[in-house]
Amino acid sequence: MKFTWIDALIGLFYPSVCAACGNTLYKWENIVCTRCKTFLPKTGYALNEDNPLARMFYGRVRLKAVTACFFFSKEGKVQHLIHELKYKGNADAGIFLGQELGKSLKDAPLFESLDYLIPVPLHPKREKERGYNQSLVIARGISEMTGIPLGEKYLVRSVNTATQTHKSKEERWKNVKDIFEVRNPEQLEGKYVLLIDDVLTTGATLEACALKLATIPGITISCATAACAG
Repeated sequence: MKFTWIDALIGLFYPSVCAACGNTLYKWENIVCTRCKTFLPKTGYALNEDNPLARMFYGRVRLKAVTACFFFSKEGKVQHLIHELKYKGNADAGIFLGQELGKSLKDAPLFESLDYLIPVPLHPKREKERGYNQSLVIARGISEMTGIPLGEKYLVRSVNTATQTHKSKEERWKNVKDIFEVRNPEQLEGKYVLLIDDVLTTGATLEACALKLATIPGITISCATAACAG
C-alpha cells in the first residue's frame, strides 16, 4: 500500500503504537514493533508432543496435541497484547497473535492435515458487549497463515457464565462444564479439528469444549492458544 501525505498527517496527530509495548510504530511496522516481535517469549511447544500443556490434559480428555505460541507473565508484553485484544477493542492484536501461532503450526507434524479451526465460543450477549469473539479473531489470524478453514459455527456457548478470572481450578470447571453445545456434529465425523483460545491457564474451558466434541464419531482434537502461563 502506498504511503500518502494523508497517512502522514493522520499519523502526526494519531500515531500508531505497538500493541505490546505502547511505543510509536515506524511507518513500515504493523501492530507490533520489530523489537517486540523479536523478543516475545515463544514456547516451541508445537514441536513437542509431551510438553507441559499436553500433560495438563492427561486422564481428563483425549487430545492429539496441545500448544501455545507465547509464554504469558504478569505485566509482560504478551499480557499487554491479550489485554489490548480482550478489553481495549484492539482486534488487530488478536490477528497478530493468530498469525504468529499459525506460523508455529505450519511446519509442526502434530498439526498436519487439520480440517477446521474451532474457536472457543462466547455467549452472544458477551460477544455483543465486546464487539467480537477474541478466540475467533485469533483463529482468523491462524487461517491467514495456514489456509485452514474456520469452523466457528460448530460449537456454541448456551449459557452466559461469569468470567473465569480470579476463579480457582475447581471453580473454573464448575463454571464451564455444561455450557457448550455442538451443532451439526455429523459434519465433523472423522475430521481433525483444532480448538482455539486466547490463554491456557487451568485448561477447564478447553476441556469442556473438547469433551463435547469428543462425542462425535471418529473426530480427532488438538488445542492451541495464543499464550500460556510462563
